[in-house]
Amino acid sequence: MRRPVARRLQVALAAAATAVGTTVGVVLAIPDASAATGGVTGYATQNGGTTGGAGGQTVKATSGTAIHAALCNRASSSTPIIIQVEGTINHGNTTKVSGSSCNTAADKIELKEISNVTIIGVGNGAVFDQLGIHIRDSSNIIIQNVTVRNVKKSGSPTSNGGDAIGMESTVRNVWVDHVSLEASGGESAGYDGLFDLKDDVQYVTLSYSTLKNSGRGGLIGSSESDRGNSYITFHHNLYQNIDSRTPLLRGGIAHIYNNYYVQLNESGINSRAGARARIDNNYFKSSKDVIGTFYTSEAGYWQVNGNIFDAVTWSSPGTDNNPAGPNPTSNTSVSIPYSFALDSASCVPSVVTATAGANKGLQVSNGSCTPTSPTAGPTTPGPTTPGPTTPGPTTPGPTQGGTNLSIGAGSDGSSKADGTSYGDVRDGNMSTYWSPSGTTGSISIKWGSATAVSRINIREASGSTGVIRNWRVLNADTGTVLASGTGAGVITFSRTSMKKVTFEITSATGTPKVAEFETYA
Repeated sequence: MRRPVARRLQVALAAAATAVGTTVGVVLAIPDASAATGGVTGYATQNGGTTGGAGGQTVKATSGTAIHAALCNRASSSTPIIIQVEGTINHGNTTKVSGSSCNTAADKIELKEISNVTIIGVGNGAVFDQLGIHIRDSSNIIIQNVTVRNVKKSGSPTSNGGDAIGMESTVRNVWVDHVSLEASGGESAGYDGLFDLKDDVQYVTLSYSTLKNSGRGGLIGSSESDRGNSYITFHHNLYQNIDSRTPLLRGGIAHIYNNYYVQLNESGINSRAGARARIDNNYFKSSKDVIGTFYTSEAGYWQVNGNIFDAVTWSSPGTDNNPAGPNPTSNTSVSIPYSFALDSASCVPSVVTATAGANKGLQVSNGSCTPTSPTAGPTTPGPTTPGPTTPGPTTPGPTQGGTNLSIGAGSDGSSKADGTSYGDVRDGNMSTYWSPSGTTGSISIKWGSATAVSRINIREASGSTGVIRNWRVLNADTGTVLASGTGAGVITFSRTSMKKVTFEITSATGTPKVAEFETYA
């Protein structure tokens, strides 16, 4: 098996900080902020969307133990929560916390078997020092504006298998945005990947982030047989002084656009084992073999559009190497289901340098090469009660998605399958659900007085995503059809005041399982 060229990486560390004109050692204070969930982009917008902890309580944490306690003190493992983090989080202030709504560990920030969580750095910034963030068997997670550095799998201390951020085992809908992921060497120095996804991870976006000084940028799929990971977007990220895996793709589909790659020492985007990557308007500089299939005979594929190759070198093809260059051309076609605005590749170095990473004010590009503050955030929340044990609720504004009006409401519907309940769709718990007695049926949310609703979110239970096909949304007071379409998820319609709203399933590929029927004004 191929090994990173550790010496080459270590020699490059000293020069890496200035390769893109960044300033070392400057920390910009940012206001307390809640995640700009309206700004989620890429594949994380699909499969019902990614809202994190929108609509939940906001708590402040200055230690890893406090983060875990905030998770464990929720009413359930799916109760929405926004955790604002400030300061340095490390092994010394991170312990395991127990509770019915969490499953934590002492040697990492553990987001396991949970949903509807936002972790965002605030104030003078949040640094996870030698402590990785692990997401397992979870969904609807946002991580924003934090630094994760020097996480090791060997040596001391160790954390998270050496991954700065790692996801595994049935993970859905994660948005990682404006984070700084850093190592100080390759595998021989004890480090692994900065951003690793494996064992059934889907609908993830990594945006406006920096990945630096590592042997391995990240992988999608842990082996040639782990091909169930898919629908991943990488955009406006800086990869700097990385040996390989920017990323490594094994199976699945990825969309890679407007990223800035500087000093990829051995290889870059490695599409293999049937993977299909769409690669749009990226800028590759002073790097080697930036696109292709490497270190395997199992081919992957790519569609290339509008990229710039600046001082890029290419190796000769071989049995286990198929570089796309020196004149990259497409060998597949990938259709993208969401809208996106492409910056010109020529301005990618400047716009990514200005916006990517933590403590950049959550600035984004407006599609015309100009950094701008996102219209969806950051916003300043209302007062919070310090400490995870007595979190103070905030009143979320519209940029946070609003309050889920289904919590505390009533519900009914057509005949239900054995062992299910109408109330399971309004309990904030993704592990319970309602099913009709067949493949079609209806479920309703109702209130004692007329309530204004303009958006609903139909969230299918784990393992049943995509079963619901055709549907209608009805004003049950009048029978008026408010919306119709295909596939569950977020549904918007004209703001309507009513006592009862009905989601009617008119066709499905199997027995539908509706875990949550969320309603918003």
